[in-house]
Amino acid sequence: MLKRKIESVLLNWKNAEGHKPLVIKGCRQCGKTFSVRRFANENYAHEVYLNFFENRNYASIFSGSLEVDHLTMLLTAMLGPEAVFEAGKTVLILDEIQECPEARTALKFFSLDGRYDVICTGSLLGVKGYGKHSSSIPVGYEQIEEMYPLDFEEFLWANGIDESVIRYLRECLKSEKPVADALHEKLRQLLLQYTVVGGMPDIVQTFVNTHQMNTVLKLQRDILSDFEEDMVKYADAKDKSYILECFQSIPRQLSKENKKFQYSVVQKGAPSSRFLGSLQWIEDAGIIRRCYNLLTPELPLNGNAIQEIFKVYMADSGLFTAMLDDGTQYDILQGNLYGYKGAIFENLAADILAKMGRKLYYFHKDSGLEIDFVMRYEGQSTLLEVKASTGNTKSTKTILRHPEKYHVGGAIKLGDYNVGRSDNILTLPFYMAFLLTAY
Repeated sequence: MLKRKIESVLLNWKNAEGHKPLVIKGCRQCGKTFSVRRFANENYAHEVYLNFFENRNYASIFSGSLEVDHLTMLLTAMLGPEAVFEAGKTVLILDEIQECPEARTALKFFSLDGRYDVICTGSLLGVKGYGKHSSSIPVGYEQIEEMYPLDFEEFLWANGIDESVIRYLRECLKSEKPVADALHEKLRQLLLQYTVVGGMPDIVQTFVNTHQMNTVLKLQRDILSDFEEDMVKYADAKDKSYILECFQSIPRQLSKENKKFQYSVVQKGAPSSRFLGSLQWIEDAGIIRRCYNLLTPELPLNGNAIQEIFKVYMADSGLFTAMLDDGTQYDILQGNLYGYKGAIFENLAADILAKMGRKLYYFHKDSGLEIDFVMRYEGQSTLLEVKASTGNTKSTKTILRHPEKYHVGGAIKLGDYNVGRSDNILTLPFYMAFLLTAY
């Protein structure tokens, strides 16, 4: 059974005095329902579960009065003995709540009433929270948390790496001492495995149980097909083809030397206005992450971001590699990445950083300066270079030579090597990226 970080989020929410209904949003199949139901089973005497996607009739319960006693009366009438409402001991789980906007409106009434805990999940809340359904959002009466596929640390847990090992890695980072050779080699291999497996929980569990990559790839491509079906199902008719074209262009976007997202790559000669909403739709569904170019690589990063210039990465590394040619997984596991290695490992870095809750930024100037990522680290703006194996850091060294112009605290180079330092550049094995918290 996979250990997930959302479990501590759920427990902290439950233990907080006066907590509001909880809304957990995230991409399709990232483990929301399983985690919530397991938490309910372990922490409540009674669970009342509704899935609005599987049973459309549940929506009728919320079509009239949203007063709590009225709703519980209808729920007990429809569900019978399995619906028990006991103050302080019952949790109501509203799964796939994007299918019933009125149920989300009802969260205000459950919040004011306070007798029963409510947890909602939705795979496309970000998408269906806009436009015609925006009035259903009970602003101020819900707590929203985003859930991701397994991050790299959770993947390590799933593969038998315990907390003592992670504490040791943190100490190596803090003291800037190399990781012991045997552990270093094991973690190098786990990183390559994470690159091709990613973090979708069913896929991770399949990998841990079988280590059969053909099965893993089949499951990944099934999920990608499901994403495309969602685009056709949920998007407005005029946007369907544009959304699919944007999504399917991602591997081509990242294969370019300049990886800035270009709408001309989606469709030659098409105006950017045609695709703006389509890309936003995919991002809101939790499928991709944008990485914004900076005017200058200094704090505050968000204040220096150029909103119209950005890269696009898949939110899950395993799904990204599944979009590439057959045999890519084998090449990655063997370390034979050829010309596409930059795209694969940049996407891997974006996966790890974004699943930490970080916003993504990079720095590019027409003069040729190019920094893969810029982040806040230990209270300072820090350059982050991603190298699949080896590579120069010319742009990084140029910026560090001019502190009067570029106000950065230092630089980190991630790649296939152990911990070390050269002047202002800290070298880290790629597998330590998940330790780079903001402070």
